[in-house]
Amino acid sequence: MLWATAGVVALGFLVALEIAARRYGGVPGPITNQVREVLFPPKPGPLYGGLALMMVVLSWRQRFIAAGAAVGIDVVFVVVRWAVDAEVPEGQAFGNGALWVMLGCAVFAVTRRTGRERILLLKGVGLGLLLVAGRKTGDTWLLITAKTRPTVLDPYVATADHALGDPSWLAGRLLRASGPVSTHILDLVYAQLAVAAVAVALYQLRNVAAEGRFPRHHLVRTFLVIGLLGPAVYMIFPVVGPIFTYGPGTSGTGGLQWAVADLWPHTPPPIGNPHPVPYDGITPRNCMPSLHTAWATAIFIHSRKGPRLLRYAGTFWLVATLGATLGFGYHYGVDLIAGVVFVLTVEAALRSLDRGWDRQGIQLVAYGTTVFAALLVAYRYLPVEMARYPVVFGPLLLLALASVIYGYVRTTRLWDATPAPVRLPRQAEPQPAAELV
Repeated sequence: MLWATAGVVALGFLVALEIAARRYGGVPGPITNQVREVLFPPKPGPLYGGLALMMVVLSWRQRFIAAGAAVGIDVVFVVVRWAVDAEVPEGQAFGNGALWVMLGCAVFAVTRRTGRERILLLKGVGLGLLLVAGRKTGDTWLLITAKTRPTVLDPYVATADHALGDPSWLAGRLLRASGPVSTHILDLVYAQLAVAAVAVALYQLRNVAAEGRFPRHHLVRTFLVIGLLGPAVYMIFPVVGPIFTYGPGTSGTGGLQWAVADLWPHTPPPIGNPHPVPYDGITPRNCMPSLHTAWATAIFIHSRKGPRLLRYAGTFWLVATLGATLGFGYHYGVDLIAGVVFVLTVEAALRSLDRGWDRQGIQLVAYGTTVFAALLVAYRYLPVEMARYPVVFGPLLLLALASVIYGYVRTTRLWDATPAPVRLPRQAEPQPAAELV
């Protein structure tokens, strides 16, 4: 019933996004784009990432067969497109094979498997398709934020960022002074966040085929929930980022014609009277909170129980992502604080859902939610005061962040030391002997 309910809710959500995309942007939504990729050139990364996640439920022999089938199908598609001289966007020459294999495994599970084997294989297919659908859903969400939020609140956030010493401006100058090598590395880390996530998820799910079940909590769940809830905050608090509002923007989006002033990263904006400013209908309002920071923090958290190399990689990805979000001017410092509080609250809620809602879990989720809401209210209604008294509000922001981190670490250590109670199935109540007769 739980999986069926989740499937119905997910389908309804995708239908709603499909309608919204066509209404506000006049473009196909996530369902149409996903169906098109059965035949038309797709972006291969999400599809092969989804295939890799699906294969955790397969044996090694089945994995080689599935991977070989996906590559073989892609080769056929490439040859056919070359033969008919079809137009193929750059970087989208293959990927259909991965989708065909996932769909084929779903059909195979329904027609050739029964019982637990069928359920496990369908869960694996669902996990892989959810990763792909999550990417499509995110793209649609970003389009909706640009089309439905004509003004942005960047002046408020930039003013509040004075309390932290304008870290985006400082990081931008440091990154430009460090040379092209560091810029290239940070750009690669920022763009390939999903690769690190799949690597950690594959480690967590490595025993699914042998044990015949998924672990209670893993990174993919956290990633999907972050991607589902985060854009809702974008709608409430639309922000595009310092490089778009106070800099030259980037190729194809934003630009000086929409910027408040050309200040980033050399001159922090002066303290004034912040107000909403109009912006284009193309650039996503995807700055508050920083979901890149939230996802990188989730990778860091879930890599803690892995081998040393995975722990080092998780730490590097978090530090490099923080440097990239600030150094490239995509986020303000206060965005990062909100992103960390956001992901720790989501993590606490998901773990509490698995364990059963005990007192510690309820308190932690309630506290994280309260701090996150207080941050957004402060950024919106107290930015001038925060800028004028950085000695007061800067430490308060860091203290709020530290308190949520401390609460999460303390509570999760308590949970790890105390195994979750085993949920036994309900048994029928004993009946009187007369009734049994």
